[in-house]
Amino acid sequence: MARYTGPTTRMNRRFGQPIFGATKAFERRPFPPGQHGPKNRRKLSEYAVGLNEKQKLRYTYGLLERQFRRVFEIAKSGRGVTGERFLQLLETRLDSVIYLLGFAKSRAAARQMVNHGHVRVNGHKVDIASYNVRAGEEIEIKNTPTSRQIATRNLEDNRMRNVPGWLTLNAETFKAVVNRLPNRDEMDTTINEQLIVEFYSRF
Repeated sequence: MARYTGPTTRMNRRFGQPIFGATKAFERRPFPPGQHGPKNRRKLSEYAVGLNEKQKLRYTYGLLERQFRRVFEIAKSGRGVTGERFLQLLETRLDSVIYLLGFAKSRAAARQMVNHGHVRVNGHKVDIASYNVRAGEEIEIKNTPTSRQIATRNLEDNRMRNVPGWLTLNAETFKAVVNRLPNRDEMDTTINEQLIVEFYSRF
């Protein structure tokens, strides 16, 4: 599947946050890229503000525009508040859940774990990263030396990361349960999803 493979630090600097993970380069230069980055005070238009918010969220989850827009349309056609439902659909993707549980260092790495067949849902192999988990489902790392070794190493590296309350992790058995869908305050609080809804409503 196609994905963004360009300069990650540049994107971190563009959006002012470590979307692709913190790096020393970003910590040294947390301002926008380019020669005018440190002193650029140009006011953005409403369109540009909405576009930036949309791009920031899209890069966070590593989706192409077509995939991202498809998720938005699903959220728009369903029940509930469109923006919150949109974030829920992104956050409950299987690759995102694997990342949140600490089985992978990044969502990109989590996507690779899923695609390579290291993950099982309710006892069955699921190798589709976009699969949306549901309340009551059990997620497990495949019981093979390779799969468990990857998960063990990442759990150790991510031991300081807190697992969100809507998930329950048993690190000893490499299993987790989806207790419920996440609430808005349990998802990315740096995103203004209403700006994204307004951006797409222009088209």
